[in-house]
Amino acid sequence: MNFHYPNGKRFTTDSLSATPKKIRKAPTQFGKRGMTLEDELNESNQYYLSHGIAVIHKKPTPIQIVKVDYPKRSAAVIKEAYFRQASTTDYNGVYQGYYIDFDAKETKRKTAFPLNNFHEHQIRHMKACLAAKGICFTVIKFVELDQIFLLPATNLFSYWDAQKNGGRKSIPLSYIQENGYLIKYQLNPLIPYLEAVDELIKRYEGEHNAKE
Repeated sequence: MNFHYPNGKRFTTDSLSATPKKIRKAPTQFGKRGMTLEDELNESNQYYLSHGIAVIHKKPTPIQIVKVDYPKRSAAVIKEAYFRQASTTDYNGVYQGYYIDFDAKETKRKTAFPLNNFHEHQIRHMKACLAAKGICFTVIKFVELDQIFLLPATNLFSYWDAQKNGGRKSIPLSYIQENGYLIKYQLNPLIPYLEAVDELIKRYEGEHNAKE
């Protein structure tokens, strides 16, 4: 029996022995997948949680419900609501026995991070967390550079407080590179920021032991 392909070409046994073409595999890219920094952190936190490494979650954004309809006794439909201004930072949880609290920010600027991305109440909250011996920082992503840094809260405070006395309104990238921790994308977790947190914990424990 003769077999033919849909295009009319006759099938032969040579077709089976033909050397397959090599498929070029594109290099793996961990970043630039159309995800926001929040998405990337949420995915990383899920990895940490599922592997028993840390319990860190995104804080829900509070909303003000204005109008609710009740089409059924057992169901309610929100017709009108507004986002409230977040009261504190974006993330908190527990890691290595320490309370972890941090905010996540993105900027399209290439040379500095604008301080107006933060609010006064967020700074007050982070200062209170540090006073209670928590580990506090901010994760900053320079979108155009595709670079992510962890900046300790104390370094953020120095620029935040200085701007009130005529200081600059942004933190230079060079300062963040020198005093922060560069976080490089990897497969799992996508953003391994807890490696930088390990360094903050070492610093905290070193300062604590020095006081004793």
